[in-house]
Amino acid sequence: MNQTATTAASDPPLPIRGVSQGTREIWANGLWQGNPGLVQLLGLCPLLAVSNTAVNGLGLGLATLVVLVLSNCAVSLLRGQLAAEVRIPAFVLIIATLVTVVDLSLQAWLHDLSRTLGIFVPLIVTNCTLLARAEAFASRQPLLPALHDGLAQGLGFALVLIALGAGREMIGQGTLLADAELLFGAWASVLEIRVLPQGWGLLLATLPPGAFIGLGLLVALRQHLVSRKTQGRAAAKSAGQSA
Repeated sequence: MNQTATTAASDPPLPIRGVSQGTREIWANGLWQGNPGLVQLLGLCPLLAVSNTAVNGLGLGLATLVVLVLSNCAVSLLRGQLAAEVRIPAFVLIIATLVTVVDLSLQAWLHDLSRTLGIFVPLIVTNCTLLARAEAFASRQPLLPALHDGLAQGLGFALVLIALGAGREMIGQGTLLADAELLFGAWASVLEIRVLPQGWGLLLATLPPGAFIGLGLLVALRQHLVSRKTQGRAAAKSAGQSA
């Protein structure tokens, strides 16, 4: 965790050239260019272990999003008060405290979901994304950019969790939004959609190898889209120079 955070910390903070331009850069980085799940490949333990259904992915994604936003804001507010020698331990303590609060809140109000997610909610504290963003960005920026960065990075990670969970659930179990009542209440049981006949699911998709295969396909899809866009820009530039 420390090695990854140190690597991320060596990168210069994103330039904040005015509110609108800086905000666009932050959101583009969190959702696409530097997505923590697809590009940085951080937080693979919960990403692969919990993403067997869309609801589990959504639940853990929201928990991570809340912790990331609050930790970024706390670090930004305290950035001028912490000595360099205790900065990293202080960041870890802040993150661990927030994870504990979120975990206890889930146990109190969404107990069934908390039991389903199990140990992976407390393990949010080991997600390198949180410490990396605290050190590389939030500790160097005012509150508003740090808030946007937490939202963008957290939402980017949550979207990968949801996409991977939905894909594995549909292929492995033939359903979508199964057990939605764990997150939204008893009424949400009507949200379950059956996309394949009973018994037609591919068991491999629900197992750990299926998680690795699914994540690999998502990473490959992103790389394909980026490559095609880059080639299109190069072709347009070449055509413009020829004209």
